[in-house]
Amino acid sequence: MTPPSKKRIAFVAIAIAVSVIGWLAWTAMKPSGPGAGFVSGNGRIEATEIDVATKLAGRVQDILVSEGDFVQAGQPLARMQVDVLDAQRDEALAKSRQAVTAVASAKAQVAVRQSDTAAAQALVGQRESELDAAQRRYARSETLSEKGMTTRQILDDDRARVHGAEATLAGAEAQVIASQAAITAARAAVVGANSGVEASEATVARVEADIQDSLLKSPRAGRVQYRIAQPGEVLGAGGKVLNLVDLSDVYMTFFLPETVAGRVALGSEVHLVLDAAPQYVIPARVSYVASTAQFTPKTVETASERQKLMFRVKARIDPELLQQHRKLVKTGLPGMAWLKLDAGAAWPANLVIKVPD
Repeated sequence: MTPPSKKRIAFVAIAIAVSVIGWLAWTAMKPSGPGAGFVSGNGRIEATEIDVATKLAGRVQDILVSEGDFVQAGQPLARMQVDVLDAQRDEALAKSRQAVTAVASAKAQVAVRQSDTAAAQALVGQRESELDAAQRRYARSETLSEKGMTTRQILDDDRARVHGAEATLAGAEAQVIASQAAITAARAAVVGANSGVEASEATVARVEADIQDSLLKSPRAGRVQYRIAQPGEVLGAGGKVLNLVDLSDVYMTFFLPETVAGRVALGSEVHLVLDAAPQYVIPARVSYVASTAQFTPKTVETASERQKLMFRVKARIDPELLQQHRKLVKTGLPGMAWLKLDAGAAWPANLVIKVPD
């Protein structure tokens, strides 16, 4: 082979290398994505998390579910020891029975006082009759004395009888007043006893409510994500026992620049592509757009700097779709959210909705 041939081969090799490098550079620099009518943002799948916690301090007696279990709203999840609460309830019930007995006793006292009043009133009637008789006798004696037909002593005795009858009547009337006051006091005691019954019943209801709250139930349907406590552990009030994920409220959170966020409306269509399953395109809707920027540079001077004003956006996945594939839902998975800003643009083939069968 002649030297010129070697030079031509070297020239061809260099040309090929330059072409390959140029093609790779053009491939790396060419626009990616479906076009100008779309915008995207990176994010992660998230869901509403619920902490199942104790209302009162106590010891965990048993945990009825395991991590990964699906649970329904109202399903018992854990049980706290209630020995102390049972004792408090028994004590409250005993006090309630005592209060009921006190009410019966107070009512009996009212009846006794009413009987005493009736007797005192009858005695007043008797004393009034005696006074009337004494007054009539005294009047007759006074007439006879004026005519000299009776002695002065008899007149004085009849007058004394009148005064005695008046005093006796006054005493009987005072006894009636005292009996009526006793009735009022006895009725007040009944009211107080009834209040004691209500207070004791309220105490019983409160303790029973605490006992019911010691059986921790799921506030909504979801999946157990973590067991935070174990049986036998002593927790303070509000101590966390389990962490649940609400699989009916799953969404992807991502950020968009302020030039785009202002054009995104609630309910806008979003297509999600997860890194773990790029063959699927999951439908979602914009459920939240932040009203203020989530982070801002210290100084904003150029257009490129202004692009750092990012707004938080949430795209919520259809709950019915989640219900159909709830066993496949996993939070924390990264992916990309695509939004269509141009209503007239068509979704490209690689972003057409594809969900698992």
